[in-house]
Amino acid sequence: MTIRKVEIERFSVISSKPFEAVVGAIEAAVGHPDMVEFAKATRGARTFAELESAVHRGLGRTGLMMFMKLDLGAILRRETGLDTPRIVRFVIGNPLIMKEMAKHVPEACSYAPVTILVDERPDGVHLTYDRMASLLAPYKNPAALAVARDLDSKIEALIQESG
Repeated sequence: MTIRKVEIERFSVISSKPFEAVVGAIEAAVGHPDMVEFAKATRGARTFAELESAVHRGLGRTGLMMFMKLDLGAILRRETGLDTPRIVRFVIGNPLIMKEMAKHVPEACSYAPVTILVDERPDGVHLTYDRMASLLAPYKNPAALAVARDLDSKIEALIQESG
């Protein structure tokens, strides 16, 4: 049994924009493939070129796609009967980027696709992201870290643009 300590760098932005505007901006920037059809297309791809094509069709202008959107605040709101808190977890990424990291560090698949958490607090709308490069740093693989840093740049640009 092995236990590895991972120090996480968390990128955070606090926005004064309305919650709906921040969520809408993220949703507008990423692709929204029908995940059932996406799974069929990628599983059914006979060549890597066909698989790449299926992935590219699902990407948004940021080169990323939405895998899932979870309304985590709904459970808290159900208990209180209030309209707040509002908390949304976006699970987004790009399978081709994940593949490039996983070629060098298979554990990268534990962290990809990534999470952007958006939550509303009294001081504004918080957008947070745990940097992929920090998650992969303990593996000391320069090739995987280069891909992770590029992914971090894409995600952080999306957060800054949306916030």
